[in-house]
Amino acid sequence: MVTRRTLLAAATALPVAACAPRAAAPRTPLRAVTFNIWHDAGNWPLRLKLLTDVLRAADADVIALQEVLQDSKKNLPNQAETIAAALGGYSAHFMSTSPEGAANRYGNAILTRLPVQAVETIKLEPLDDYRTAIRLRVEAHGRPVDMVNTHLAWQPDAGPVRARQIRGLLDWLPQDGVPLVLMGDFNAPLDEAALAAIAVHGLDPALRPGSTDTTLVVSRGHQPRVIDHIFADPRAFDVIDARRIGDAAVDGEYPSDHFGVATTLTPR
Repeated sequence: MVTRRTLLAAATALPVAACAPRAAAPRTPLRAVTFNIWHDAGNWPLRLKLLTDVLRAADADVIALQEVLQDSKKNLPNQAETIAAALGGYSAHFMSTSPEGAANRYGNAILTRLPVQAVETIKLEPLDDYRTAIRLRVEAHGRPVDMVNTHLAWQPDAGPVRARQIRGLLDWLPQDGVPLVLMGDFNAPLDEAALAAIAVHGLDPALRPGSTDTTLVVSRGHQPRVIDHIFADPRAFDVIDARRIGDAAVDGEYPSDHFGVATTLTPR
């Protein structure tokens, strides 16, 4: 016969670990980088080394690259694939408005060392602007995340075009509750009206206003502006850090005419 005294004795005999509350599962960070690599301008062999060194140090799970070029007439292999091979352990996914097999292809790419569940691409309007977006659904430490890379119209007076491109991009994305990280060269600061739809979509910038004065290399003739951004869903992620990378010259040379932006996100 089981008595109350017997039950109490059994409970007392349980190991301490069995009675202790379970520790919360660790929140494994997701590291992301966006970098406009300036195609093959300047001293590309040296810049390739500098880019590779910076990206290796960033140790990102996902890397968004803009102004990626491959040109058979120049004997230039796809730059994203070259960088991925130099880093090791990354797959490269490239999007261009030029068809596969064309001698010259220019566009955007995403490198990742995470498992890829899906890849989708879109040409952004107006179609003669050669602008695209690429989406990878990756498995980020046990959960799906959509990582998106884009590069918008560059002209200073092209705010309405950028707004149209952003609306088209956001309308194209799946509406299935999967967390989203949107990266790229937006050719616009955060206070431009064209970017307002991103906030309405529920995304916040990882690199906060005022945290840096430019993501463009002024010595390359650019005006100081912050136009390279990473946006993440604050309902899904906490931003642990966000910073500029590739902003130190080596022997007078920078990795690109842009600086990169890196962030570390932890899932909520």
